Amino acid sequence: MRAARLIKMVLLLQSRPSMTAAELARELEVSERTVTRDAQALSEAGVPVYADRGRAGGYRLIGGYRTRLTGLARSEAEALFLSGVPGALREMGLEDAASAARLKVSAALLPSLRDASRTSAQRFHLDAPNWFTEPKSPESLPAVADAVWDDRRVTARYRGRESEGEGEVERELEPYGLVLKAGVWYLCARVQDSGSFRVYRIDRFTAVTAGEARFERDEEFDLPGFWAERAEQFARSILRAEVVVRLSGDGVRPLPYVVDPASAREALAAAEAHEDGWLTVTLPVESEEVAHTQLAGLGPEVEVLAPESLRARFAEDARRLGRLYGT
Repeated sequence: MRAARLIKMVLLLQSRPSMTAAELARELEVSERTVTRDAQALSEAGVPVYADRGRAGGYRLIGGYRTRLTGLARSEAEALFLSGVPGALREMGLEDAASAARLKVSAALLPSLRDASRTSAQRFHLDAPNWFTEPKSPESLPAVADAVWDDRRVTARYRGRESEGEGEVERELEPYGLVLKAGVWYLCARVQDSGSFRVYRIDRFTAVTAGEARFERDEEFDLPGFWAERAEQFARSILRAEVVVRLSGDGVRPLPYVVDPASAREALAAAEAHEDGWLTVTLPVESEEVAHTQLAGLGPEVEVLAPESLRARFAEDARRLGRLYGT
């Protein structure tokens, strides 16, 4: 436990010019007194940790000290090689850089760990695209990725949704981060005019030009948190209608697989139970048309109660099935 903490302390000091005792204590999740003892132990072991006294003081490594990655355990080395996503790196134009980085890490590892790249590849493979879709790499992705890494502003022309009558618009964007979701690339960016953050599908960019000007990144921006919030907002925004249904026990189990899972769970939590074991559920849906397609997959385990127009469609489905399969 302490050995791992000492290694982490050296790596932290190696990555920054100086750190205060409070900063180290926060990163290492220990007291400042423990930081002092650990620094003394490292110094006694030959690691040149120097303590600057005073209000602005802290700890730093002197003499350009660097440590090789000999403190990695096998599981840590293998996990390190899992952090790359080869397909995504290739699409962003970063395959060569990633390959060079892997070679440098391999060279720094102990000889007994240099097969970590091969052993991790034998045990894990990420297939990001969704089933039954042909993955396509957007033409503008490498240019967008370069701008994201360099914090450079871009001028982008974006094609909106034809179904909602949105035309092509031009925006000055500050590209903050990329997200790969089920084979589709998205850009999370701040619109320069309004200062608001938005999400763009990169395959809808018709032109992207990166300028020389750089923007000052908001260090408080949390890409995973922002994406999770916007994804939930999007999922809820398209659920603009409601249907009331009765579900059997066999209909309840697959419901989260045929409609939005979060909405299904909330609807089931508020469902009305009946003595026959069926539940009455009010379910948010995208539209009556979509609900008809989704709920049809539950067959006789669902009965539509409202709206009447949707119930009539299922009644007509039942009559047609009766004519096909009846004796």
